[in-house]
Amino acid sequence: MGYRKFDYEKLRMLAELVFEKHGYSPEDAGIITDVLLKADLMGIESHGVQRLTLYPFGISIGRIRVDAKPEIVKETPLSAVIDAHDGMGQLAGVKAMNLAIDKAKQHGMGFTVVRNSNHYGIAGYYSLMAAQEGLAGISMTNTQALVVPTFGRKPLLGTNPIAFTVPAKPYPFHLDMSTSVVTAGKMEVYAKNKKPCPEGWLVDENGAVNTDAGVFVKNRGTGLGGLLPVGGAGELYSGHKGYGMSMMVEIMTGIFAGGVTSSGVRAVPEKELCCHMFWAMDPGMFCDDREELFGQLSEFLQMLRNSDKAEGHERIYTHGEKEFENMEKVKNSGVSMNDATYEEIVKLSEKIGICAEDYLKEVKA
Repeated sequence: MGYRKFDYEKLRMLAELVFEKHGYSPEDAGIITDVLLKADLMGIESHGVQRLTLYPFGISIGRIRVDAKPEIVKETPLSAVIDAHDGMGQLAGVKAMNLAIDKAKQHGMGFTVVRNSNHYGIAGYYSLMAAQEGLAGISMTNTQALVVPTFGRKPLLGTNPIAFTVPAKPYPFHLDMSTSVVTAGKMEVYAKNKKPCPEGWLVDENGAVNTDAGVFVKNRGTGLGGLLPVGGAGELYSGHKGYGMSMMVEIMTGIFAGGVTSSGVRAVPEKELCCHMFWAMDPGMFCDDREELFGQLSEFLQMLRNSDKAEGHERIYTHGEKEFENMEKVKNSGVSMNDATYEEIVKLSEKIGICAEDYLKEVKA
């Protein structure tokens, strides 16, 4: 399976048009697309345009309601509960984080949860929203149950990502990680490319470690087998710690939002029901000079980068550094897309009356 690179701006126009064709306003289509393409800019192929077909499919089976409006159903000065009413996760997510940011600017902290939502893209998009406003941000979401608990073989937990972003120079500290060893989207990419996955990512229906990504795709939704928590199988490499982090996300999202845990997400095809959490905090609560605090963090991050390197390695990265360096490269050199994803997007475009070739402009190296 080969890869080609396509013009970022043209691809963005195509994605926006796809969402507009499905009934979204230009403004909402732009928000959804921005979340999607930010993943590609950051080099997170699993959550970028390779997922473009996921949303029209969800709309077609009634899982995603185009006319849904996120509604605040409970609110305090510091918190809010939002019901997405089966709408697009990106729209509910942006509304919820903006509300958390507003509360943090007024009161030092804002905490919002969302229930009855759909896939919201990369968690880091939302924590970065807070950092761009001079705040610390956290975002979490539960997902369809695809991860087995330590010593289990039945998937009861989601990949349940956590993102945490704090302003710093030249890049913010930006941690965006699943609490599983690997995301479902990355497994899909491995399966598309017919590549074996590393040992320790996946167990089959019997709970045995497997390296065939196709086994994950085949078993997905059957309630048997699945991905492993961070740390892998058993306790030797602390798989129980990844299991615990995943449980933390379940509590902060599904439980606190009054929604469902991952075992109830997409339990029936026409309902996603996933839940999200957004937290914004003003570090000015702890100091007289917020910029001095961010400066101290910047110095600490640079100390890590400058520290002694292990044999055979020339660079130490801080979290988010690779992603932010990648952003400008992708804008200039194009978005990398594998042939299977290209064919999926062409077919989707034809189905809704768009000539994909007008937008999929290949960038030559």
